Amino acid sequence: MKSSRSNRWGRAAACAGVLVSTLLASCGGGQQVQSFIASRVIAFGDETSVIRADGSKYTVNALATGSTTTLDCLSNPIWIQTLASAYGLAFPQCPGTVSDPVSRIYATNAAKVADLATQIDAHLANGGFMAGDLVTVLVGSNDVIEQFAQYPAVGEDQLLANVDATGTELANQVNRLAGLGAKVLISTIPDMGLTPFAGDRSFGSTNGNPAVLSHLSVRFNDAMLARLLNDGHKIGLIQLDEYLGAADKATQAGSGVYANSTLAACAVALPGCTTSTLVTNAVGAVWLWADDRHLGPTAQSNLSALAVTRAQNNPF
Repeated sequence: MKSSRSNRWGRAAACAGVLVSTLLASCGGGQQVQSFIASRVIAFGDETSVIRADGSKYTVNALATGSTTTLDCLSNPIWIQTLASAYGLAFPQCPGTVSDPVSRIYATNAAKVADLATQIDAHLANGGFMAGDLVTVLVGSNDVIEQFAQYPAVGEDQLLANVDATGTELANQVNRLAGLGAKVLISTIPDMGLTPFAGDRSFGSTNGNPAVLSHLSVRFNDAMLARLLNDGHKIGLIQLDEYLGAADKATQAGSGVYANSTLAACAVALPGCTTSTLVTNAVGAVWLWADDRHLGPTAQSNLSALAVTRAQNNPF
């Protein structure tokens, strides 16, 4: 069951079913009269945007050269790190050579849309927004999983109504950020029916891809996009769901950059996963997913490429 409403916003409609290189080439928000230069990156959302105090992240963490335990937080960066570094910025949790990192992470593990207002309020209490702030928002996957956990005791129609309301609230909070003067990059969530959480979709398996997860993901994204302030001077859209769907399709066809798009690369729970704790077949290979729902390093890198290009081409 697909939504009758297009799952895109504005000019992004032309980008369905293409990989990251095509997305970057064809889905810009328009040429800027003057390039926007971020002076801070402020990250809101869930664990996809989290760097912990010890430098660990919710992906496959890199190790320092010659070590099996010491993390190298600069390697295998998550998307907000690469976005920040495009402007010479960093976060205190992994500053690198930046002596006084001014960017901030308010995203938290397991966050849902209901937590976003609290995250925004925390930043307002810490001085609020200023010219040059670039805000990132990626949240909602945990909401979809929470709703799916109620199925089939709660019917699909009710669950769809629930995620519709949640997607609407996300749009309200993003519009609120724009009204506060921030330049906002908002990402769609993945189709959770294409994650390892949905089951094994590898060749020959019949145990994967519960359709309800896909329905809920599409409805959530559609609801958010339908209510989002359509003003590229304030808000830029990142089409993560489109990219991941195309990457999965290419991988299933035996092409693309990923060796696997159906299983989890990590043998241990995140954020404890490192390059030394992968399942055997994932060692030395490029897998789309780190665990059953979180992006691996290459997918994080491609998300960051989408974000950087959007930030640099949106008419902020």
